Amino acid sequence: QVQLVESGGGLVQAGGSLRLSCAASGFTLDSYAIGWFRQAPGKEREGVSCVSSSGRSTYYADSVKGRFTISRDNSKNTVYLQMNSLKPEDTAVYYCAADARPFGPCAPGRYKYWGQGTQVTVSA
Repeated sequence: QVQLVESGGGLVQAGGSLRLSCAASGFTLDSYAIGWFRQAPGKEREGVSCVSSSGRSTYYADSVKGRFTISRDNSKNTVYLQMNSLKPEDTAVYYCAADARPFGPCAPGRYKYWGQGTQVTVSA
């Protein structure tokens, strides 16, 4: 059974940091592009950061460039999102997703397998 499980969310003050993890089971991540997406209340799901299967290509939304870093450890079948200098506007449910096709746009509609999400709340 293909499964992605996110962890690492929580409540943090503005300026703080969190590291999200996306662990896979039932398949190996090394053949998949992985994306982190987020959805705030009343807003559409948006791409935050995506990484190719090799890790050599990455994408960051303008709103997180310089603050978030995506990385992958294929030996642990896990992808991470290090989030620094968090802002209240980063508050959302964060999801990871996997796509087996060649690396492309970091768009939710492109990704097939999804985790259940982890809440990130940044207080002012």
